[in-house]
Amino acid sequence: MGMTDKQFQSWVRFLLGDLKDMDRESDPQKKAEKLAEIMENLQKTLED
Repeated sequence: MGMTDKQFQSWVRFLLGDLKDMDRESDPQKKAEKLAEIMENLQKTLED
């Protein structure tokens, strides 16, 4: 089942918010953990 344009835009907003949070992180370890979490979530999305 596909997404509507509005659902896709909402998903992109969530992703952008997560990336901005990661970018603001100053601790390299925490930044890496946030990136790993984003990548895991994207992988799960592909597998759904």
